[in-house]
Amino acid sequence: MSFSSGWLTLREPYDRRARNAAVLDAVAAWAAERPSVAVVDLACGLGSTLRAVSERLPKRQSWRLVDNDLSLLARAGALAKPPDLTVTPVPVDLARDLEAALDGPVELVTTSALLDLVSHDWLDRLVTEAAARRLPVYAALSYDGLATLDPADPLDSAVIDAVNQHQRGDKGFGPALGPEAAATAPSGFEAIGYTVTQGASDWVFGPKDAEIQTEVLTGWAVAAREIGEASIGDIINWLARRRDHIAAGRSSMRVGHVDFFARPMATR
Repeated sequence: MSFSSGWLTLREPYDRRARNAAVLDAVAAWAAERPSVAVVDLACGLGSTLRAVSERLPKRQSWRLVDNDLSLLARAGALAKPPDLTVTPVPVDLARDLEAALDGPVELVTTSALLDLVSHDWLDRLVTEAAARRLPVYAALSYDGLATLDPADPLDSAVIDAVNQHQRGDKGFGPALGPEAAATAPSGFEAIGYTVTQGASDWVFGPKDAEIQTEVLTGWAVAAREIGEASIGDIINWLARRRDHIAAGRSSMRVGHVDFFARPMATR
């Protein structure tokens, strides 16, 4: 599954603001005594994880950016970067070749907004492969299924339920974990003896955040229509009411996400 560059650009500042500070501190503490670090970023998109995390790592860094979207990968690989930071874009179909993506000189695995799109089997592969290589994993912005809208609307709950159901559909990795990923992924690493630091990384949109609210709510309406448990007319009217709130400057949203950093007891 791939996302448009426009959507990734729009959401990046909100992702950056939402990232959990305590989890980032845990990543920084792990890296503090290292002279350098080699990172592989899974489903890199436009490189937002690199921009968010690189300032918390040692000065010398090498990043392998992995994605199956060649257009996004080319743009991410062309990032402006300091001289001690090297970036290598690598086209990989993560659904098929996760193991290959983790091969080579890697000391840290990162990913953002990915784990709610993958299947339980794929997550098990990630946990197994990371453990076999004794690699720590920083995974940010997994959707947890919780959302609140203000002002409230009678159809909000039905739409959010439909979105959560839609999230569990196949996104290219098999039946997706969807909202379950936020709890399942950290638990999977804890079960194999990793130490896990986790915390909320909710999107918080206020009345001035009109463009991203409109984009998110439109996507939710499409998902609800595809699930089909509410009528098309009801969904259209719901979206019209929500857009009216946005236009009037009275709409706010909170969309739940979770970050975690999982590290083996003694990393290499």
